[in-house]
Amino acid sequence: MLTTSNESLTDKVYVELVRSLYLNIMPAVILWIAFALTLGLIYHEQPDDLLLVLGCAGLVVSTARLAVTQFLRGKALTAAIDRMEARKIELAFGLPYIGFSLLLGMFGARVFWLLSPESHMLMICLVVGYCAGVATGAGLRPNIALPGMALAVGPTIIAAAMHADPIYVGMSVIAFAFLMAGAQSVLVRHSTVRAEIAKRLASVSLARHDTLTTLPNRLGLREYYENNASTISPNGLIAVHYLDLDRFKPVNDCFGHAVGDALLSAVAGRLRGAIRNGDIVARLGGDEFAVIQFGLRRAEEAELLARRISASIAQPFSIGDHSLSVTACIGTVVSHNRNERLDLLLQEADEKLYDRKRARHDHAPRVVTA
Repeated sequence: MLTTSNESLTDKVYVELVRSLYLNIMPAVILWIAFALTLGLIYHEQPDDLLLVLGCAGLVVSTARLAVTQFLRGKALTAAIDRMEARKIELAFGLPYIGFSLLLGMFGARVFWLLSPESHMLMICLVVGYCAGVATGAGLRPNIALPGMALAVGPTIIAAAMHADPIYVGMSVIAFAFLMAGAQSVLVRHSTVRAEIAKRLASVSLARHDTLTTLPNRLGLREYYENNASTISPNGLIAVHYLDLDRFKPVNDCFGHAVGDALLSAVAGRLRGAIRNGDIVARLGGDEFAVIQFGLRRAEEAELLARRISASIAQPFSIGDHSLSVTACIGTVVSHNRNERLDLLLQEADEKLYDRKRARHDHAPRVVTA
């Protein structure tokens, strides 16, 4: 819900970083082909049972990683997901990713244990290419990228150094230096992109929220409705409440706009407290607000909320040295069609609001000051 349990900016940034894992599946396909080719060439040159077992296991895990990525890609890139769901998607991506990195590292160590310089050259190409792919493909999630790089290249570095040959030792030192530089680049890129995403999301959030009350504005309300009506209310009713404050204008006239603004903020706070998790309240402009309820079982539930809102707002407000009493007039419409356009529902609720106003024009509420 946008108003009572706002998803923090940190959570939104995390979700966007997790989405980045699923942006491009082609490097994983190329890696699978390269690994299979390397396995075939090296095994043909030096048949070894352990090498074959590690290679086949790597192909199985890599295939599983491709399958999981393809299966979850649509959801990761297009669905509205929260932090908990993003965490599940990240784990589904990361576990086979780390598993393959470990098998690749063991495979590389075994290749360097076998005395075949040609195979060593081929293996170094594969490991370096893999680490480059990790840095670009999973680099925005260092908790996956850094272990993946270390597991893939670490055993190869150790096995190469054990040859005790100056060339191999030098290669190990250079590979370790590249690993450290790559890790540093991943951390810097992650920090930079995370800050950029945070700025972008903050800007988007401001464009969809009322600056005075911090409630969603019309744009934020419409987007929330379009994104959630079908999922939160697949079979239930949807209620739209359109409300404004009776005789709010005298507050501004008598006490100034600062007091009027403070009153609107206080009203927004009470509206937040009146609705359920999953529902939404928004400020439409001036002293006009809208509340949407999702997943109602009976139309009477909408009337109960309208009464609860009216009772809540009718309680006196303490604004500075003033005690102000205002009431709300509410128009409510209940829809069975979750695909109905929000602007039409708001228009119908607004018409019911003014019908009520006309019906009780002789009983307008007073502004009481003390």
